[in-house]
Amino acid sequence: MKHVQLITDGACKGNPGKGGWACILRFGEFKREMFGSSPFTTNNRMELAGAIEGLKRLKETCSIEIITDSEYLRNGITSWIKGWKRNGWKTATKKSVTNKDLWMMLDELVGAHTTEWTWTKGHAHHEDNNRCDELASRAAEMQLNSEPDGKSDIYRKHAD
Repeated sequence: MKHVQLITDGACKGNPGKGGWACILRFGEFKREMFGSSPFTTNNRMELAGAIEGLKRLKETCSIEIITDSEYLRNGITSWIKGWKRNGWKTATKKSVTNKDLWMMLDELVGAHTTEWTWTKGHAHHEDNNRCDELASRAAEMQLNSEPDGKSDIYRKHAD
């Protein structure tokens, strides 16, 4: 099984506001940077988008170390999601899970791989995390996408 690193980040200019996500896939000497934007979204949706978009690019089952500076993302997928699924995608207070659509998508994508989630301090000394922050911030500000079909309405803010 291939071992891949996926480094992710999200940014938002205003919250909600213009959003951007970025990710870097690393496999051996191979490195691929991707980024995208949404005109009206939240920071948490962009954090989820970075992980989702990176995982969507994998063409086979892999062992993946996913590196994020978002405790919301790491805790959500490694801990909170178990209770949400058990409770029919409701929180402990019986409210609908915020960003449920993206959590469900991420859960499905993660299920196809062996994953390890690593938290890193944002804006610190992790070169790829800093690069993702730069790309996500620029994508948010300028509404840029690294791929021609990169624009997607799924990351827009909406009522859950």
